[in-house]
Amino acid sequence: QVQLRESGGGSVQAGGSLRLSCAASGRALGAFAMGWFRQPPGKEREFVAHISVSGANVQYADSVKGRFTISRDNLKGTMFLQMNSLKSEDTATYYCAANEHSQYGSSWKGAYGYWGQGTQVTISS
Repeated sequence: QVQLRESGGGSVQAGGSLRLSCAASGRALGAFAMGWFRQPPGKEREFVAHISVSGANVQYADSVKGRFTISRDNLKGTMFLQMNSLKSEDTATYYCAANEHSQYGSSWKGAYGYWGQGTQVTISS
């Protein structure tokens, strides 16, 4: 099993930036394709971005494309989400997730067998 822990959330004003981290323990991060999801208040959990095992392939939700950047450092066992030009609609709990069954990430929640506890991001306008 792998344990995932998110960090870096907080409260910022619209237009600001945050960098989320997801640290893996128990197994090497390099064994997993990874993803970021978020759950806005009162809504379903939704896809944000995913990244392949190698880091060469990434995909973003249309709502964050051009503003968010997903990356990973397999040697350090950590994945990142750089979030720029934040908007009030980015307010959510952000979760990282790991998929051990594919080299590539997925926008489907069901592809991920491991999840972190989440970190809160609040954007004020």
